Amino acid sequence: MAHSKVLKLGDKIPDFSCRDENDELITSEKLMGHRYILYFYPKDDTPGCTKEGCSIRDNYNQIRKKGYEVFGVSPDKVKKHQKFKSKYEFPFSLLADPEKKMIEAFGMWGKKKFMGREFFGVLRKTLVIDEEGRVLGRIDKVINKSAGEQLLKFIEEIEQVSVDQ
Repeated sequence: MAHSKVLKLGDKIPDFSCRDENDELITSEKLMGHRYILYFYPKDDTPGCTKEGCSIRDNYNQIRKKGYEVFGVSPDKVKKHQKFKSKYEFPFSLLADPEKKMIEAFGMWGKKKFMGREFFGVLRKTLVIDEEGRVLGRIDKVINKSAGEQLLKFIEEIEQVSVDQ
């Protein structure tokens, strides 16, 4: 499986629907009119993904004050998301995409390297989406342990650019 096109600034996001950790259906249609963040990560309860989630959790209130909701997306199932969210007290939703439909549609499935080995997997990237379902920004090199601070700084840069225009 090769990944789809990588979304660029201004691109309309693909339509999606995924279940969250409460088994509620979250769709791109329901999110129209809202600004939100989709952060894609490989697997619940692994060291890197836990650091990333905890950093976003620790900065969540400031991200919300900027007007954004947050959704983590991985191929894990709803039940695994329930445990992961509960264990680390994440205040945001985790979207279950076990068939990788959303992950592939967003271009987040691709070739990775780890310890000299190449394989396909979920690309750790973050998208900032505007009220019209367009990409406001993309973080390609997520720093797990400071992902929340990185995201806040990125949002501030996006806001500064829109003020300057």
